[in-house]
Amino acid sequence: MDIFSVLTMLGGLALFLYGMHAMGEGLSKVAGGKLERILEKLTSSPLKAVALGAAVTAVIQSSSATTVMVVGFVNSGLMKLSQAIGIIMGANIGTTITSWILSLSGIEGDSFWVQLLKPSSFAPVLALIGVVFLLFSKNAKRKDVGTILIGFAILMVGMDTMSDAVKPLADVPAFTNLFVMFSNPILGMIVGALLTAVIQSSSASVGILQALCITGKVTYASVIPIIMGQNIGTCITAILSSIGTSKNARRAALVHFYFNVIGTLVFMTVFYSMNVVIDFALLDQSASAAGIAVIHTVFNVGATFLLLPFTKGLEKLAYLSIKEDKDETTDKERIQLIDERFLESPSFAVEQCKQVVYKMAELSKEALFKAIALLDEFSEEKAEEVKALEDKVDKYEDELGSYLIRLCSKNLVEKDSHVVSMLLHLIGDFERISDHAVNIMEAGREIDEKKLVFSSEAKKEIEVFTRAIKDIVNISIQVVEDEDKKLAVTVEPLEEVIDHLNDKLKVRHVQRLREGVCTIELGFVFSDITTNYERVADHCSNIALSILQLDNEENFDAHEYIDQLKREDNEAFREKYQSYKSQYALS
Repeated sequence: MDIFSVLTMLGGLALFLYGMHAMGEGLSKVAGGKLERILEKLTSSPLKAVALGAAVTAVIQSSSATTVMVVGFVNSGLMKLSQAIGIIMGANIGTTITSWILSLSGIEGDSFWVQLLKPSSFAPVLALIGVVFLLFSKNAKRKDVGTILIGFAILMVGMDTMSDAVKPLADVPAFTNLFVMFSNPILGMIVGALLTAVIQSSSASVGILQALCITGKVTYASVIPIIMGQNIGTCITAILSSIGTSKNARRAALVHFYFNVIGTLVFMTVFYSMNVVIDFALLDQSASAAGIAVIHTVFNVGATFLLLPFTKGLEKLAYLSIKEDKDETTDKERIQLIDERFLESPSFAVEQCKQVVYKMAELSKEALFKAIALLDEFSEEKAEEVKALEDKVDKYEDELGSYLIRLCSKNLVEKDSHVVSMLLHLIGDFERISDHAVNIMEAGREIDEKKLVFSSEAKKEIEVFTRAIKDIVNISIQVVEDEDKKLAVTVEPLEEVIDHLNDKLKVRHVQRLREGVCTIELGFVFSDITTNYERVADHCSNIALSILQLDNEENFDAHEYIDQLKREDNEAFREKYQSYKSQYALS
């Protein structure tokens, strides 16, 4: 085997790995985060969790991606460790589908239908369809399907290139002797684990092993220990991803490791003990791609059914390895921000960001409503609660904003790109609402400290204004959570009524000053309250506009839209405006 054969083999390996990556990425985009959402929610029983883990991994073609996602779920508090164990087991089963796909290249026969099953026959057709989808389709989903088809074709071309390049190794004694060394169970396991740990994909390392089988010099005695080691080596990705995470997330990564190590030790002990008694003739036979797929599947399915009844034991083992501190909290109220591991699945990360924004919206609303309550009955304890909520909202904006910026750099589909842009606008508005809540709280403190008392007229006016503000905030948050564009249209008429209400209150306040009913000092506080109310309404208007421009970001002009709404011939707007005007009329 000369240098050019080595280069050809490396080129084939590069194509193989890239094809696997492209296919997995395309499959994840087509899934659009749905698979991960299913994983997050439907893990009520161990068997269901195993089935889901297997199905998701079979679709996205990567057990590493699934286990890393699970580590992220556990780290973010979205999933319990007990739920994660079943998914991790299922991921090991799902990853075997790749070896079965790759084994198709070993099909032999002269029949037309047999030849048609060979990837070398249908891969070029898939590549052609994929190129057509990528170049000529404007539909994002079709482009993703094109990526999957091209990725699969490249994967199979890489597999064939590797197989052709290693064929001459059959006549190289050093190659044969190398695999004789690997028949030592311990050495074979170490080599398999190291290879998989380096490329961080058991599917890819199994594929490389299947390609080497084309020489006919690789026996099952060498293959079996290597496959066992590959299952251990694939744990490195989850372990690396768990660095710097919560203790429970690190335990989830350890469960993956323990599952594979225990399964491997049991399999190797039973198999080689039986071999001493029976002397399996299989070990001296040349391994085939299909045979490797069978061993890979039998091991992972067998290990799952063996250890599934002992999930509690695996959980306890993880807790023994990473002990629980006295101060380790399971407080559901602690801030659970988005996990960076979700960035590898952008569509799902976008969905998770939306959930965090919904929580941020509720926190802003809670801060505002508590601050408003302090205008009537002030207490330092409640004031501290408002400040704590505002601090929490600030943290949400900082961390979520940074995360969304990082998410923008990912290869997002067009719809997700619009959603990210919308969320960036929303978090700014919700943060400002919490700032106004603090201002209102400070107004309540001033009223309390200076023992200020509003006139009966001023109190009634503030009550009407407060009712309007609470309603517009409630409507705006509902608009965001439901992405309800019909409801979003009703926000602007209410904001217009609030603007006029604010103007009227200022005029009435000046009149009371002239009549001596109100003091200058009370006037400043009154003005602070109404100004902050009016600005909260402005942010609610911005929130509604962000939802309205979600699907047509490029063609949406907010100023032009508002101008069109307020035109005299816009009957719907006028009707809604008059309805709100009657609802919040001053006596």
